[in-house]
Amino acid sequence: MGNTPSYIQFEPGQFVRLPAAPDWGIGQVQSAIGGMVTVNFDHAGKQVININVARLIHADLSPDML
Repeated sequence: MGNTPSYIQFEPGQFVRLPAAPDWGIGQVQSAIGGMVTVNFDHAGKQVININVARLIHADLSPDML
């Protein structure tokens, strides 16, 4: 399993960040089905993130808080 704790849930409308790609900016969740979260990022457009592989965090959390 990836680095995202299983208790973190993502829902449409939430704002998130991908610490591995800080240049993508803040993204807004479009959909979340299972471990796949579709996010529209400020500087990278629409991306599908597998949270079992990549660490996706809520925008109001800093990476060291997890």
